[in-house]
Amino acid sequence: MRPKRVQKQPQRELFQVELEQLVDTRHPLVQLGMRIDWASFELALGATYHSTQGAPGISTRLMVALHYLKYQHDLSDENVVAHWVENPYWQHFSGQQFFQHRAPIDASSMTRWRGRLGEAGAELMLRSTIETGMAMGAIRPAQLKRINVDTTVQTKAIRFPTDARLYNRCRERLVKTARQQGIKIKQSYQHTGKKLLLDVSRYAHARQMKRARAATRKLRTNLGRVMREIERQAANQVTKPMDKLVELLKTAHRIHAQQKNDKNKIYSVHEPETQCIAKGKAGKKYEFGNKVSVAVTSRGGWLVGAQSYTGNPYDGHTLASQLEQVSNLIGAKVSEAYVDMGYRGHNYEGEVTVRVDKRRRGRTPRPLWRWMKRRAAVEPSIGHLKAEHRLERNRLKGVAGDAFNAILSAAAMNFQKLLRAFWRIFLRCLLRGWGWIPGVQERRALRTQSASV
Repeated sequence: MRPKRVQKQPQRELFQVELEQLVDTRHPLVQLGMRIDWASFELALGATYHSTQGAPGISTRLMVALHYLKYQHDLSDENVVAHWVENPYWQHFSGQQFFQHRAPIDASSMTRWRGRLGEAGAELMLRSTIETGMAMGAIRPAQLKRINVDTTVQTKAIRFPTDARLYNRCRERLVKTARQQGIKIKQSYQHTGKKLLLDVSRYAHARQMKRARAATRKLRTNLGRVMREIERQAANQVTKPMDKLVELLKTAHRIHAQQKNDKNKIYSVHEPETQCIAKGKAGKKYEFGNKVSVAVTSRGGWLVGAQSYTGNPYDGHTLASQLEQVSNLIGAKVSEAYVDMGYRGHNYEGEVTVRVDKRRRGRTPRPLWRWMKRRAAVEPSIGHLKAEHRLERNRLKGVAGDAFNAILSAAAMNFQKLLRAFWRIFLRCLLRGWGWIPGVQERRALRTQSASV
């Protein structure tokens, strides 16, 4: 059932402290909470709730605020809930009237709510930061005309893959899942697998590579024996649903059969969609995760798009979908997109003019060449996304988790920029005698009113 709207009590409580008495109303987080359109999230997520059945859901504003704060401060679900109890500004931002001494939800509720939110809801959170920035005057419409587009790797929270680890881990997962389904394993190779895995690392460290390869082959043989035993016994149990075991067996067959130089290999048992991507970095030759495309304004560095891709597509083939997402988020305002030379041969045929970087200026006009050289400004933005907003180590599961993590990282960076821009905008409006007039539309209305008088 839909969350109930919390009505603010007109009279004060005797044993509760109002947050308005604790917080400074000039604080950027308080001011930003007053200007975000929270009703749009309730309208967008209303269709995901049943109208009459079930218990009332958790407050939408609370969950959206927790995710903004989680990605802004690079916190886990458990830590953001724990910090929420200690911080009155966070509680005020999430729509609370009185100071709460207990956690509002269990941390696991955030995981289930992300499944309800989906990729479209995450894009709504990103769009809300852009609309709020334009209403405050932090983002000028002219800044949205030119954007920089680039790709990066969103690394997955997995161990560095080796054949020995994959064989042993896959065998462990098969044995555990089969026993949960009621299948009795005669020989699980639990102790043998641990010993062989240690032998592989020790032999490799001692540069005894023939012995290390022999131990790896033994791990592969044990995996094959467990697979065949489970398949024999599972064929007789037709009454129980074994979808999870069947999918795990498919993954095990691929791991057991793949060779060193094969393409589309599996690098993680619990995240089989993980890809090995080489971006030509000197420090990191290979990264294990998925490719993410980001769109940043050439002036201001505001994130106007972030999209996750499965596999390892060519950069030029991601440009069309990225510009389509930007158009859906901010409308048809982009006129030029600047990309690096990795986008040569792109397949975009829309209205936006795509400027591919080049090494020498040649006959390019000087004003256009300056905008092309500003394309490199997207690199620090990607660095901030990875270092501060959880793009470096994605801990969310599956393809949906990849998409959600990329978009929320971009939304959190815009959220951080709005908080930092608050005092600058406030001082500018104060010096011009406007008081607090956050948006361009309000300025035009004030000028029209003064002119008519």
